[in-house]
Amino acid sequence: MKNALTVVAAVAAAMFAQGAFAQASAPTRAEVKAETKAAAKTPAGEATMAPTPGTKSETTRADRKATTKEARKEGGLAAAGPGADGAKSEKPIKSTKTRAERKAETKAAVKAGQTTPAGEGSDAPKK
Repeated sequence: MKNALTVVAAVAAAMFAQGAFAQASAPTRAEVKAETKAAAKTPAGEATMAPTPGTKSETTRADRKATTKEARKEGGLAAAGPGADGAKSEKPIKSTKTRAERKAETKAAVKAGQTTPAGEGSDAPKK
């Protein structure tokens, strides 16, 4: 008990000493105020804003429409919207087996013990 109390007292003393050393190197309130007064300040609302980029286009609307129309004819336009990556536009791959063949194959795999039990797969949800 006496040993534990000594350790706690030593830790407390170390923490207080560390706080005292940290504050010794900090600037005083007067020094901070002097720095703030010396800093160049701009009055509120008078700061210069970053220049805004020009909003005018160098091509006319008719030119843009013509360019788009040509690209559409040539097939150069990318698909827009959700699923634009082309995943839905491709035709799904049809199976070469009938449903009965697939069921029979699965039944044989279960009987042979080649399937993973439910909930024990590698992508099973974590609890």
